Amino acid sequence: MSAKESLIQSLIDERFLKTPSLIEAFRAIDRADFVPKELRDEAYGNYPLPIGYGQTISQPLTVAFMLELLAPQSGEKMLDVGSGSGWTTALLSYIAGAEGHVMSIEIIPELCAWGNENVEKYNFVAKSIAEFICDNGKNIIDRQFDKILSGAASDAAIPDWWRRQCAVGGRIVAPVAGSIWLFIKKSETEWEEKEYPGFAFVPLV
Repeated sequence: MSAKESLIQSLIDERFLKTPSLIEAFRAIDRADFVPKELRDEAYGNYPLPIGYGQTISQPLTVAFMLELLAPQSGEKMLDVGSGSGWTTALLSYIAGAEGHVMSIEIIPELCAWGNENVEKYNFVAKSIAEFICDNGKNIIDRQFDKILSGAASDAAIPDWWRRQCAVGGRIVAPVAGSIWLFIKKSETEWEEKEYPGFAFVPLV
């Protein structure tokens, strides 16, 4: 069994990966394509890796856990905040497919460019499935997303504009302090919120 398949199988055996479409995405999108060249030998380790500028590519276990909570579906419009090297954008783009769209936001210009380059290895940008915004995202208006994922931690609460941009019935999965939170938008004014403590993330900037 390859190191890549061994990692994926361990995530399945430990019940972090359960959904067939997510398992398929983890097999199709190679984490090695999203780590610095000098760290490719460590691409299938179940731990975060530095990608420069004080940022990391998240631990596979954490990504699997967050994506299971997010429950992305084919054809959905999704927002990936703090996309870093582009791994989560590529995973979401694979699931979204030709009828869906993933907007990727990264505030660090060099990482935004690199993430775009990495995701384009799978032709998601050329096919207009993925789109990269080198900004903090606050200027995105009149967009509704079925799912919003953040790879960086807010201090005390998620930004209000994420809640506004989330469609009714949609989900936000984001770290706040040392926990991962799931927010489900039940109506324009009502949210279901669940906390999953015990995680560590780089701060949202």
